[in-house]
Amino acid sequence: MTHSRRSFLRNSSLAASTMLLPAGAWWQAPGGRTAGGRPRMTFRFRPYTLQLKHVFTVAVNSRTTTPVVLTEIEYDGLVGYGEASMPPYLGESHETATAFLSKVDLARFANPFELETILDAIDALAPGNPAAKASVDIALHDLVGKLLKQPWYNIWGYDPAKAPVTTFTIGIDTPDVVKQKTREAAEFKMLKIKLGRDTDKLMVEAIRSVTSVPMSGDANQGWTDRQQALDMIGWLKERGFLYVEQPLAKERVDDLAWITERSPLPIIGDEGVQRLKDVHKAQGVYTGINIKLMKSTGMREAQKMLQLARALDMKVMLGCMTETSCGISAASHLSPMVDWADLDGALLISNDIFDGAKVIDGKVTLSNRPGIGVVKTETKG
Repeated sequence: MTHSRRSFLRNSSLAASTMLLPAGAWWQAPGGRTAGGRPRMTFRFRPYTLQLKHVFTVAVNSRTTTPVVLTEIEYDGLVGYGEASMPPYLGESHETATAFLSKVDLARFANPFELETILDAIDALAPGNPAAKASVDIALHDLVGKLLKQPWYNIWGYDPAKAPVTTFTIGIDTPDVVKQKTREAAEFKMLKIKLGRDTDKLMVEAIRSVTSVPMSGDANQGWTDRQQALDMIGWLKERGFLYVEQPLAKERVDDLAWITERSPLPIIGDEGVQRLKDVHKAQGVYTGINIKLMKSTGMREAQKMLQLARALDMKVMLGCMTETSCGISAASHLSPMVDWADLDGALLISNDIFDGAKVIDGKVTLSNRPGIGVVKTETKG
């Protein structure tokens, strides 16, 4: 039997068994040590479900949970932590992530510092699956940072004091509910308002009645008419908004470019900008891009996207999904280099199992722990 045939059968068998993985159970790939006694990387993962504190509504859907997969890479007594967060509208799930991650064989790589080689190989395992790939990327970065005994902002040469304030997201809801959510977010210096429905102005006016902080808007592709979208953006500017994300469907490139050319506010591409290859295409269509680790396949490609966007003189926003402090902390290491941050994902859930980057007085605050800077809080699972 050929090597490729054996690998195919092994991976198929693992994928099939992983589909039946009980909630909370870890799947682990072979690791240990080589015949010569050198350590190998041991990879494991398990499904987890985030519980949201409030119903989270955007232009296209509502939900109360988010499926995630937690990953770990162990090497020479150290463990790196990672996460895949998969809001259903992005097309990934516990099933797709476990099927992909069961193909990951890190034991064949002798040197965990070879990030480019390892992560290129992970990316080539199958198309798509960006969040699942990000979970490996984040865990590997965490491990390497721990091996180097340095946080990633030091390795990259970024000044953590330059991390910006983060927005706090207010989902679509009734005026009374959004007022209450706004009051609860009093420590935040900027709010992000989910838009895209015919109640947009009503919501904004309700929020403005209880706060004067700057805001941003995210239509999540919910607006349909370009002139009405442009008029709405002008109305938002008059009410203290600083930028607007994804006003129209990502496929409407010409209409988006038309809005961007005329808009009084920066227009940020989110759904329309996923990975590095999309950044060049975004020039002229958007003013800037929203980088999320779960879209970009992790920290490695996110940093490349940031650098390219800067070279193209584009604005950069750093965003997130609803995530634990693991994913949020990983993204936070890029925050000193961006214009705006939306890193509130861990604050929207009730069952975080990590301690990591904090939001203090509305500002992203990184620790000096090595790697991505997280520790597990065992009491929560």
